[in-house]
Amino acid sequence: MTTEARHLGTMLVQEGLLDRADLDRATEIQGETGMPLGRILVEEKFVKETDLVKTLARHIGLEFVSLDEVTIDPSASALIPEPLARRYNAIPIAFEDGSLVVAMADPANVLAIDDIRAITGLDVLPRVATKTEVEDAISRMARFDDSVSDLGDLLDDEAEVEDLGALEASVDEAPVVKLVNTIITRAINERASDIHIEPGERDLRIRFRIDGVLHESMSTPRAISNAMVSRLKIMADINIAERRIPQDGRMSLKVAGKQVDLRVATLPSVYGEKVVLRILDRSSVMLELTDLGFGARNLERFQEAYERPYGAILVTGPTGSGKSTTLYATLNVLNDPKVNIITVEDPVEYRLGGITQIQVNRKAGLTFASALRSILRADPDVVLIGEIRDRETAKIAIEAALTGHLVLSTLHTNDSSSSIGRLIEMEVEPYLVASSIDGILAQRLARRLCEKCKVTTPPVAEEFEKLGLETPKEVYSPEGCGSCANTGYRGRLALHEILLVDEEIQRLAVERRPSDEIKVAALAAGMTTLWQDGIEKVATGVTSLEEIMRVVA
Repeated sequence: MTTEARHLGTMLVQEGLLDRADLDRATEIQGETGMPLGRILVEEKFVKETDLVKTLARHIGLEFVSLDEVTIDPSASALIPEPLARRYNAIPIAFEDGSLVVAMADPANVLAIDDIRAITGLDVLPRVATKTEVEDAISRMARFDDSVSDLGDLLDDEAEVEDLGALEASVDEAPVVKLVNTIITRAINERASDIHIEPGERDLRIRFRIDGVLHESMSTPRAISNAMVSRLKIMADINIAERRIPQDGRMSLKVAGKQVDLRVATLPSVYGEKVVLRILDRSSVMLELTDLGFGARNLERFQEAYERPYGAILVTGPTGSGKSTTLYATLNVLNDPKVNIITVEDPVEYRLGGITQIQVNRKAGLTFASALRSILRADPDVVLIGEIRDRETAKIAIEAALTGHLVLSTLHTNDSSSSIGRLIEMEVEPYLVASSIDGILAQRLARRLCEKCKVTTPPVAEEFEKLGLETPKEVYSPEGCGSCANTGYRGRLALHEILLVDEEIQRLAVERRPSDEIKVAALAAGMTTLWQDGIEKVATGVTSLEEIMRVVA
């Protein structure tokens, strides 16, 4: 056994990744076969390949990267041909300060680094990865490159496909199907909530919204735009011949054994139709309220509101703040065979078992208001209204809350205290608003710090002191790593502000007092503001002060 191999084995034993007896057995096998010690350790399952490679990376002073957790830049991976990537077990994954980041199974291969540098004309920054992950990544990116190149052959770079028959034929071609499937699968694997497919003057840009922020994922020739959009339209049962007006549709797919729904919206633009796909993961419907980031005190206050037999509970916030998810999680708590729950939504994003759900259809005259009138004749106990948008819906919802129904709905306001004034502006009588509403929950979504790379920073004492909070010993900031695609954040959590309507707030509502006075009364009654809830989450290390300021300030 070489000195290098002996040192590797000793390091693995010292780190608790390998038993001394297994090392001795591996050494015996090496003496009999002459195979490299690392290969023996992995093949005999004495140590995991990932642990072995991480240890080797530390030993040679290079960074380890897990290719299953990072987003590979297609424009980087395309710089070297597939045969060369396979020969050297290396794949470019990103650009960094003008250099090419290359994941390699053998970063000591100087010849490979020199060849990649000569082919690309860029300095190479080697990263260590397992051989298995490198091979899988090469195959994955080769499939994507084939899809794009096949489409380039299928369609003329300059011509637009105008003939409907030719267009229908082209969207059934394997490359189009393959590319669309690749994009959707990749978006789901990267935890995206939306896919934006946007034709430009020269290319077709594809962006993913991940944790609430858009990231450019790839760019393809614009010539494939019509075929790709038409393929998506067919999947979503949308008229492919109509390109002048916006259209909406829906599709269901099974990706990696998991059922996923996608809501599809098309929008005509000067360079062609833009398509936005909202990814609706059914597993998110089964979330518990405790999974949504509620603090213990806020959860207790919210439970106090929805456990009442009647009244209205409003969830407020901008688009994309998680209002629907919170309402669905609340319905999961209330859903019981003894309770009749009916919803009216636009659109119905998730199907819930044991609950009657109604889809708004304005063309047929089925609006929130008309559906709500019919619902109240169907003996409901709990009614969910997707959104209160107009005076008529607001009045019926308030009256339903006063006549023995628990009404859940959303409203677009900036905070909880301004929701009362918003309803009064919709010409609902102040005394009805005051007597019907039990609680108002305002929320925002903030990104969670990546647990693998967050770093400690000195806390800003003034920020905590002015809120009457104890300054923590340390707070965390984003750093960025392969696991979070170098953003510093992975996943999201909700910030909450819960206003419970008491006698004082009822009096202020009847007197049409401004929202500032209502907020003061709510704070005196124990309400925690969005900002305060965010600062408390900063103190617990789950998010950063910069993120709270971005979302709330």
